[in-house]
Amino acid sequence: MLASIRRRIVALAAVLLVLGGLFAAWSYAVRFPPVDTPEGAYFRLTADLGRGDARTMFAYLEDEAQHACYSIRDYRKRASDRVAATFPQTERERLLKEYRTHAEAADGADVWLDIATRKGFVAKLRRDLSGIAKVERVGERATIETTHGTRYAFRRRANGMWGLSLFTAELAGESSRAARDWDAIDRAASDYERAGR
Repeated sequence: MLASIRRRIVALAAVLLVLGGLFAAWSYAVRFPPVDTPEGAYFRLTADLGRGDARTMFAYLEDEAQHACYSIRDYRKRASDRVAATFPQTERERLLKEYRTHAEAADGADVWLDIATRKGFVAKLRRDLSGIAKVERVGERATIETTHGTRYAFRRRANGMWGLSLFTAELAGESSRAARDWDAIDRAASDYERAGR
């Protein structure tokens, strides 16, 4: 008898747990506008920020910003490999330490998280994000004005989603620096290789 009651309680708890999970998933899906609208991207950004998950905000950056983060990772990885193979020890250790975070990043989202944290992007967004007062769309661009009067520019991405373009210029600048660093590293490595012959 006691075992039968326990089984019923466990079965009821399992049903309630499954229903709770389904309700949570449903409520998440319906509380935001569609992901292919600027409003949907903006609300998802604010939700990620509210949860303290700046890494997933990467999905709501415009394509150029995302590409810049991947380029940074790729240039830093190539530079690190070249430094490790050819540079003298003291210079090698310094450069490998400097490039490590981005060179070892799993993907562009990890690069974004590091830069966004170091440069204060996350803190800036936390300070400024609020409700939407109005949305202006012009072709592939949109601007969301918040109830605090802050304006956020978005651009339609290739996949139809909208991406925040607020940090694109800085990320593209970081990517250009990584490319210039790679060129300098490659030239220096070639010099070290020639000197070692």
